Amino acid sequence: MRTATVTRTTAETDIAVTVALDGTGRSDCDTGVGFFDHMLDQLARHALLDLTVRAKGDLHIDDHHTVEDTGIALGQALARALGDKRGIRRYGDCRLAMDDAQVACALDLSGRPYLVWNVAFPTGKIGSFDTELVREFFQALSTHGGITLHLDGLHGINSHHIAEAAFKAVARALRTAVEIDPRKADAIPSTKGTL
Repeated sequence: MRTATVTRTTAETDIAVTVALDGTGRSDCDTGVGFFDHMLDQLARHALLDLTVRAKGDLHIDDHHTVEDTGIALGQALARALGDKRGIRRYGDCRLAMDDAQVACALDLSGRPYLVWNVAFPTGKIGSFDTELVREFFQALSTHGGITLHLDGLHGINSHHIAEAAFKAVARALRTAVEIDPRKADAIPSTKGTL
């Protein structure tokens, strides 16, 4: 199995992430931020990744450092688990509907991080969770995972549904991108010969 564990300790957070790309969608996430744990569970479940996250952060300040640093560690773990990316499909996309919300995701495991973010939230909070942290998570994941990631919110009136649709759309696209392509299982999916 393609797996990796990353630990990241700063003055603000202490995080350990383990990811298995060829998993079943098992999730065991404890960040101290309930809504974020719910989103990480959706990411694992719909990407068919096995994901364990343990995070302790300065939640007495706010959730920002915990969410961002978890994105950093998860991005690093994904990159390590992919190794030289031999045999992967590389690209993935998904247009996902969840009730009133529809979010489109396209991604490339190119090694060239880039985030295009066109997702708006009608509220600043989902419970006590700041909606702006959804973008912060995906920015960190993209940057440290070497992922070109495009997210477009097409519809939505409920912030919870929009956020969840975004996580699920990324998950489904990631699931496709990390899969081994049976027609090119021993090739690097790039004309450059490296990713």
